[in-house]
Amino acid sequence: MSDRDHVTVGQLLLVEYQTVKDEQKTRIGFRDNLLYVTLTVLAAVIAASAQAKQPAMLLALPPVCVVLGWTYLVNDEKISAIGAYVRGDLGPRLAQLAGAEKVFDWEVAHRGDARRRSRKVIQCGIDLLAFCVVPFAGLLVYWMSGETGTELVVLSGVEAVTIVGLGVQIVLYARPARSARSARSVRPSGRSAASSG
Repeated sequence: MSDRDHVTVGQLLLVEYQTVKDEQKTRIGFRDNLLYVTLTVLAAVIAASAQAKQPAMLLALPPVCVVLGWTYLVNDEKISAIGAYVRGDLGPRLAQLAGAEKVFDWEVAHRGDARRRSRKVIQCGIDLLAFCVVPFAGLLVYWMSGETGTELVVLSGVEAVTIVGLGVQIVLYARPARSARSARSVRPSGRSAASSG
């Protein structure tokens, strides 16, 4: 095999970097579009319920919002995990191979913004509003409508519990310590820190 055909560790790491960044970019687009889809669905269900004067139609909001919210949350977590992997593992290995102090400065620099924390809090609030508060308000309107049936009240109670569960997960995933744990748990082989012992 000639030298031209020889693949170096550095080349493999650069290919891995490009691959994970492509995945991250795709997930960012998908995640951001989920908010628009959620807003569209919310508007459509609320409008249909108001037009038909059927408060029970609002019971469609919680399952849709929980499914979309969970999908949004999972994608957001993977986006953060990729960033943590690049910052905490892939970047330092490439820097060591290149004999450089550090590489991919943007991966760290954009996180040092003084307003980052307030943006994270605002984003958490927006996520809670879109995926939890609005569907819960729909449940309240249904409960106060006076047009409730036993089966639908039970169903709406289960929906309320799932909305609260999603809200708890949104807050837990928004906590800054989450990205630190993700960085420690990701390994190049895809195994967790615990299993790589």
